[in-house]
Amino acid sequence: MKRIFKALLKILGIFIGLLIVASIVIYFIYNEPLPEGKSGAKADALAEKMLIAVDQTSYRNTRFLEWTFAGVHTYKWDKEMGLVDVTWDTYKAALNLNDPIKSKVYKNGTKLIGDASEKQLQKAIDYFNNDSFWLVAPFKIFDKGTTRAIVDSEDGSKGLLVTYGQGGSTPGDSYLWKLNDNGFPQSYKMWVKIIPIGGVEATWDDWKIVQSGARLPASHQLSFMELSISNLKGYN
Repeated sequence: MKRIFKALLKILGIFIGLLIVASIVIYFIYNEPLPEGKSGAKADALAEKMLIAVDQTSYRNTRFLEWTFAGVHTYKWDKEMGLVDVTWDTYKAALNLNDPIKSKVYKNGTKLIGDASEKQLQKAIDYFNNDSFWLVAPFKIFDKGTTRAIVDSEDGSKGLLVTYGQGGSTPGDSYLWKLNDNGFPQSYKMWVKIIPIGGVEATWDDWKIVQSGARLPASHQLSFMELSISNLKGYN
């Protein structure tokens, strides 16, 4: 019995060792350092071009957004009032972004209180910060605390590097937008705390024009997964 146990421990040790080596190899092969860019008027002009391409005016004039992210988190966002309904598993949170103390969360229809409420409300906020970013990030490039810089790509094109100095769940994250000739976003590379490898690329695909006229993406392709946005609605 002891021999079998020792053999299993040995196999487990070898497996863990191989996993560590593979992780190190993957990191050094795929990790990209955060590029340096040039900030200033030209960077802001490129950002403005991007906002025109995605029709920022129609987005601003859209009051309600509804969507389901990756098939698991469902949202109804009243942008004008700063209210968000978040539904996942057996929970439903009613977030008040302007006055968080008024936020509430329910499990199976029963209102939570105390530590249980705080825990699930924080989870709902984190879900919303992440999942809404995958929907409306192009419209957040001039958010308070952001910096913008132009990065020269190897193919001669100009990329827009946006860094978030504050706000959201992970301040300090950076995104390098790849734009077409008209300034429309095609993809971005990410340097974010949640992903240990820098420069992971995600496409911005399958753009829809919703009822309000706003243009929003319905899918993103990463090298290792696809993120879908379904039940997408935008209206007033």
